[in-house]
Amino acid sequence: MDFFFITDNRDLLHTTKRREDVCNRLKSVIGESSTNCELRLAPPELTAMEYAPILLLSPSIVGELFTSELTQFQADSNSLQSKSTLINKVSVTIDNSLSPGHTLLQISCKDRRGLLYDVLRTLKDYNIQISYGRLSTNPNPKGICEVDLFALQADGRKIIDPQKQNSLCQRLQQEILHPLRVMIVDRGPDTELLVASRIELSGRGRPRVLLDVTLVLKMLDIYIFSVIFTGKSTDFF
Repeated sequence: MDFFFITDNRDLLHTTKRREDVCNRLKSVIGESSTNCELRLAPPELTAMEYAPILLLSPSIVGELFTSELTQFQADSNSLQSKSTLINKVSVTIDNSLSPGHTLLQISCKDRRGLLYDVLRTLKDYNIQISYGRLSTNPNPKGICEVDLFALQADGRKIIDPQKQNSLCQRLQQEILHPLRVMIVDRGPDTELLVASRIELSGRGRPRVLLDVTLVLKMLDIYIFSVIFTGKSTDFF
């Protein structure tokens, strides 16, 4: 059984026709997996929450979610992990000596879903163009992925500036290790799970975030009472 609180922008859910239309639309989308759909008006104590002020992320929380480096707490936690988790380390190097016209960007890390997306999105944000590359995911016990990318700046030149090289390497390591930022906070009567990911400069967000988060919560038998989406087109989601 799935239980949701919904709001109708047309303000017609109190009518029988509107409730039937919504249920029929849901059944047509869900298909045979839906055996019953019922809409009821929420009691007053719950509808009052609609007009309560939304608790937005404070600057301090945003800063902690998107810190450029691992916090000391994260570093201490990582140090307690077994040696087998060392494969989660990310190696990012830049070499300008192997190609006369391109900068070679070499990445070595554990293979996972969405890895190539995170790499290419980060390079896109830095206005780095990929001429050609090689991706190796040969089966091995450690599941290591090797990525070689021959890249140029938007002006067609190599990435020569040491400061930009360091910034790019650090950002890639950060996005590969932590594509999603997750934090649990208590700012009211309920426990809040904050999940954030960066948005591309084009305004498009990371695919499947909501699906992956709800799937994990379902596997842990954790129920969701309400969901709030906030974001900035060039900052985070």
